[in-house]
Amino acid sequence: MNCPRTLIALSVLSLCYVAPTSAQFDNVGSIDFPTSATGEAQQHFLRGVAILHSFGWEQAKEEFQAAQDADPDFALAYWGESLAYNHPLVSQMDASEPSRVLKKLAPTRAERMAKAPTDREKGLLEAVEILWGDRDHVDRRVGYMEAMERLHERYPEDSEIAAFYALSMLSAVAATRDLSGRLNIRAGTIALKLSKDNPDHPGAVHYTIHAFDDPLHAPLALEAAHRFADIAPAVSHARHMPTHIFIQHGMWDYVSNHNQSAYDAARALWQPGQSMGDAIHALDWGQYGDLQRGDYEKAQVWIERIEEMAESGGFMEGGARGQAGVARAVSTNSLLRARYIVDTEEWKVRPVTDESTPAELLATGLSAARLGDQAALRQAEAALGARVEEGQGGYTAVMHKQLEALLHAGMGHADIATGLMDEAVEMVEAMAPPRGSASPIKPVYELYGELLLELDRPAAAAQTFETSLVRMPRRPRSVLGLARARAITGDEEGAAEAYGELIEIWEGRDSLEGVKEARQFLAETM
Repeated sequence: MNCPRTLIALSVLSLCYVAPTSAQFDNVGSIDFPTSATGEAQQHFLRGVAILHSFGWEQAKEEFQAAQDADPDFALAYWGESLAYNHPLVSQMDASEPSRVLKKLAPTRAERMAKAPTDREKGLLEAVEILWGDRDHVDRRVGYMEAMERLHERYPEDSEIAAFYALSMLSAVAATRDLSGRLNIRAGTIALKLSKDNPDHPGAVHYTIHAFDDPLHAPLALEAAHRFADIAPAVSHARHMPTHIFIQHGMWDYVSNHNQSAYDAARALWQPGQSMGDAIHALDWGQYGDLQRGDYEKAQVWIERIEEMAESGGFMEGGARGQAGVARAVSTNSLLRARYIVDTEEWKVRPVTDESTPAELLATGLSAARLGDQAALRQAEAALGARVEEGQGGYTAVMHKQLEALLHAGMGHADIATGLMDEAVEMVEAMAPPRGSASPIKPVYELYGELLLELDRPAAAAQTFETSLVRMPRRPRSVLGLARARAITGDEEGAAEAYGELIEIWEGRDSLEGVKEARQFLAETM
């Protein structure tokens, strides 16, 4: 029966009912997603999709399951739940749980498709059938993107198809490790248009941030970063996600505060049996922000929190997920401890063991080099070298080059040391642009600049620090290195500018040696 929408407002007793297609929910944002469902099922579905756009997995599952309870034949409720078990950008997209969810709708693909009453809903269901099929996860993700592209071409004005198409491109980039940037730009362009059409759409701002999460394009996403946490403050990930862009701008107070907020939300929302990943992620990034703004006391608090989490069993999770959560907490604890040593320069030579992580080995090697302990440096370098020989590549290999360079510099082999750093630079330049906290924990260009200063090559050091700051803006150790290099070359105006920026970054941290150095230079030269 076709009924005009106005009848609903005119009479609550009317037998006519039109399913709402637009929903504005407190704390999760606003979307427009018409479906064949009605009433309670549609409302739970809309809220589930809005939360899904913010990667609030557990909350989204609850909403989609409630929609299924209200209407067991509502195909898109199962479609939505199937998307809530994997992080689309970092996981291997395990199809086991999503496949189980789809089989709740019907045991076979043909039977499931028959329960989708419209061509649009069939198209969305068909896309996840590809995503959760039997092929390799890369093929599945690319196939899913292609299916969403066809839907987008068929329904170019459909905001939700556009949003999920944008996300499918970002997922394909993550799966194929495509560094061309083409798909990111396409996804970001779609997300920006969505945001213009609906400023409260959580997926629009979220996917804009992911699409432009690199030093070159980050300014395009700054407005989205400021907007996201306000759109969906009920979701921990939405509070954290803006810091991807804040880091790219060196906005350290924002990085710290947003991750504190994300951590608080994760703790408040957590229930036994759920993952504690959002809390751990916020701990990691929050500590990085506090280290950069010179709040070493707060940086130590993050370590105490992760230690408590590891010791308590990760919010007391049980079973295999609990064990995995504790393992992640332990791993993050070692990372935070190593990063604290490197960024505070409170050097500590720790014992090298088979259990030492690459980050711990780098922190120990750097400490040994700064303290003149060549034997400990050699031991840490050898341990990292062994990891590389065992097949560990990526940043482990980069860190090994860093310690090799320091080892040869300590032996007076300047050209060998700089050659090794050139190799480390070449390796990181072949990787994705920097995003998030520094990886390795001592950025390659920053360490290279410091090494060049030690080798009395200040002009080259200044250029290297400038490159470091293009890649990682307002990182204080690079700013300090640049100030020192410019001062040595006689560029007093440039040095004063850099020292002034350091004082701004470390505002209120007058006890830090770098701030004392900066104020002394400015007092003597200005």
